[in-house]
Amino acid sequence: MFWRWVRLLLALLALGIAAYALAVAVGFTVPANRGWVQADSGVRIYVIDNGIHTDLVLPLVAGGEDWRDLVKPDDLRDPRQAGQGYLAFGWGNRDFYLNTPSWSEMSPKLAIGALFGGGGTVLHVVHLSEPRVGAKVRTILLRPDEYRRLAAFVRGTFGAGPSVGGYGSNDAFYPAKGGYSAINTCNAWTGQALRAAGVTMGSWTPFPFGVMQWL
Repeated sequence: MFWRWVRLLLALLALGIAAYALAVAVGFTVPANRGWVQADSGVRIYVIDNGIHTDLVLPLVAGGEDWRDLVKPDDLRDPRQAGQGYLAFGWGNRDFYLNTPSWSEMSPKLAIGALFGGGGTVLHVVHLSEPRVGAKVRTILLRPDEYRRLAAFVRGTFGAGPSVGGYGSNDAFYPAKGGYSAINTCNAWTGQALRAAGVTMGSWTPFPFGVMQWL
């Protein structure tokens, strides 16, 4: 009887993994905003992929949007870093983010907890200079109304409460809305933001390749 239950559980696990893989394949190959065409001029933004996680990189001030009301120099260990001109926004599980400054320090316990929806979420905001386009850095030109929609989505992710110091002198964490899980991942958040702007994007993007292939 025991082994019968073990085989049943393993079969259910395999079925769940197969269903998830199929959903991922459909999600990143079936686009939303299929007819979108990139602007010839407008607000230039960037998307950075580190192999596991994607960030949206937006200008500090552009297109009628000024992030200094939410992201302040005094939130940084070195307030001078706030003058670099661009902000990288990444959303994710609070416990995982705060306790994983580098991938070499990743804890299986934290990763599993994040995938199953443990803990709250944060926005990680990094002050940086304008990125250079490359294999892991893509750029998009957005029309003013598209950028406003993108900015509204990001602003709507900020939660209430004080910021927390980041990994270095140029970053900080901010309380965020939403729950992280294997379905609602950091990359899914990036995809949601770009879809909100009207950009052609996979309908579900839990992994970075699902985001980057459309840019």
